[in-house]
Amino acid sequence: MNRLARAAAPVTFAAVLVLAGCGDTDTDTDSGAYDHGTMHTTDSARATESAPTTQDGTAGAALAVAGSELGDIVVDGRGMTVYIYDLDTPGSGTSACTGPCLAEWPPVTTDTPTPQVAGVGGQIGTIPGPDGTQQVTLNGWPLYSYVDDTAPGEVDGQGEGGVWWVLDAAGQKVTAEN
Repeated sequence: MNRLARAAAPVTFAAVLVLAGCGDTDTDTDSGAYDHGTMHTTDSARATESAPTTQDGTAGAALAVAGSELGDIVVDGRGMTVYIYDLDTPGSGTSACTGPCLAEWPPVTTDTPTPQVAGVGGQIGTIPGPDGTQQVTLNGWPLYSYVDDTAPGEVDGQGEGGVWWVLDAAGQKVTAEN
């Protein structure tokens, strides 16, 4: 092996290792079942990552604003899109999404009655959630995530069934289709 080839070999090997780490290795074979008290494997891995940086640079808030294909929208503390459900009654103090609905649309929960927000307009509150948790509300609407959104910025639940919607930074329903 000539001198140049010997010098380049470690660099080439390191580049291969770096590129190998960039591939998609998600082998989650989720059966579709979802217990609102737990997270999917991919969600568990995501929860251990650093908190997302929001539009205004604030990290770790219960709600924040982030860009998406639908514009600036409200996201949870992990950067995942939050949704409202048309069958809920704002300000009623209850959620209409129960039982099997919660398998697809887990509530956005908090451990404090005054969740921290970053860049989100509107009135923030909580209602009693499942299993003794507190579900976060925005302008009286209970908030949910969508089980099929697997990465920050995804809005796969937008318009689902004609009753699920993302919120803009002011806390207003976005009805544009993705």
